Amino acid sequence: MSYKMDKGQKAVLGDQRLSSELMESRDGVQEPCIWSSPEGGKDEAELGKRIFCNRSLNMRNIIAVGFDMDYTLAQYKPETFEKLAYEGTIEKLVSNLGYPEELLGWTFNWKYMVRGLVVDKKRGNILKMDRHKYVKVAYHGFRELTKEEKVGTYGNTLIRDAFDEPDYALIDTLFSLAEAYLFSQLVDFMDKNPGRVPARVDYARMYKDVRSAVDMCHRDGTLKQMVAKDPIKYINEDKSIVPLLKMLRDSRRATFLVTNSLWDYTNIVMNFLCESRTLDACNFDWLQYFDVVITGSGKPGFFHEESNANLFEVEPESGKLINTDNGTPMAQVGNSSPSITLKKQNERCRVFQGGTVRHLHKLLSIESSSHVLYVGDHIYGDILRSKKVLGWRTMLVVPELEAEVKLLWELRDSRKALQLMRSDRDHIEDQIHRLRWSLDFEDLKADQKQEKSALVEDLELFNGFFEQLQRDQVRIKHQQAQRECHQKFHKVWGQLMKTGYQNSRFAHQVERFACLYTSQVSNLSLYSPNKYYRPGEDFMPHEFNILPM
Repeated sequence: MSYKMDKGQKAVLGDQRLSSELMESRDGVQEPCIWSSPEGGKDEAELGKRIFCNRSLNMRNIIAVGFDMDYTLAQYKPETFEKLAYEGTIEKLVSNLGYPEELLGWTFNWKYMVRGLVVDKKRGNILKMDRHKYVKVAYHGFRELTKEEKVGTYGNTLIRDAFDEPDYALIDTLFSLAEAYLFSQLVDFMDKNPGRVPARVDYARMYKDVRSAVDMCHRDGTLKQMVAKDPIKYINEDKSIVPLLKMLRDSRRATFLVTNSLWDYTNIVMNFLCESRTLDACNFDWLQYFDVVITGSGKPGFFHEESNANLFEVEPESGKLINTDNGTPMAQVGNSSPSITLKKQNERCRVFQGGTVRHLHKLLSIESSSHVLYVGDHIYGDILRSKKVLGWRTMLVVPELEAEVKLLWELRDSRKALQLMRSDRDHIEDQIHRLRWSLDFEDLKADQKQEKSALVEDLELFNGFFEQLQRDQVRIKHQQAQRECHQKFHKVWGQLMKTGYQNSRFAHQVERFACLYTSQVSNLSLYSPNKYYRPGEDFMPHEFNILPM
């Protein structure tokens, strides 16, 4: 079944494929946006596994493909992993930072927060903004702010707020969802129990305490120890990862891994992903799928070539760090020769810790950064820096996208109805405007003026109320329908890629910095390794306007 909206905003249903629809481009010019039906009669579920293209990318020009690990190759289960992070953070707040013990009885709703939100640290608010940084949805704790409160707080200044650090924090990674939810709980708790939190703690200090507690959990290894003991409880299995890596290597491309996790944890996770091995059966077979592995990379600082971070080689068996000179083994003090040798053909790849992108380019003999494709999940830590600073080609992994794209498909008829209601609403407004314009500004003769004046009186007396009533009915019906549609994506925050008719701030970042984006890294295996990705060959979730708010 096809669906098309022409310039007159009339919906046309057909029996074949979904055809192009007029959407607003980045320059405000109407351009066709293609929504094609699943290729070759494939199940509609595969819509969620497509790769979407913002900028042309010819894979024949790519000589090296790199990956982040956490939330890219390794997709964590939010219902268990984020819950673990949430509980660990609360324990640190109570035991280390003096928060009341009753927090230990709190529970975590892992579905409540979404990526792309902004934390207002000073006011205790969580915000969702559009691409122009207008606040469209706002909550203080778990209380929704009224339109008047939003305008009074965020829309009543002569200078536009940048909504950046230090007063704001971006929820731009799935790791941040638990701490954002906990912050909202603490805001509610402090408002209702002002004397129960530590002395001199305001909203901003409370957020800082949450961040400190999260960092404590990472430093003492609480989270990673639990994951290492039972990885299947916390990480989704993906049998497509090894075939994907083999496909890339068979196409004569180098593959590399750059992760902020240290070697011990990286080895455990990659054993589980590539060989389904657990802690007591780990080995190093998975290294055969990579040319270089860099752990403890310290992204996003890793992407700055001027950084002076040292590169150490990791001895896989012991985890021992060995000094290198730009990746070349160095003789240790008291020895006349290096303790390790360079990788030979058919040997497993070398593992490093730290360093910078300059070291990586040398290790892989990369002469042009545009020949590198890097796949990650963090819009700032992985994608923005690698694209903006280096000029690497980028692919963003957005796990939430799979469900969102499927729902976009399912709601295509509801979207048509919403657009028709919007068209009716606009039509009534235009009729009223043209009538008033005619009465106020047309040059009429005396008898015409008298006749017109009488008509105006009649319209105001007999038609005015009816027109207002009709206009209000259309507006209310439209608002109710769009609210229902909004809640089908997320009951609180709505569609990930939209805020009203505008792209959300998250979608704007995706559009600016991700050459490609998709729901899972393994979706790459569904396409030829030599594919030429082009914009406009498919509908784009960040352009597809289904939900006005």
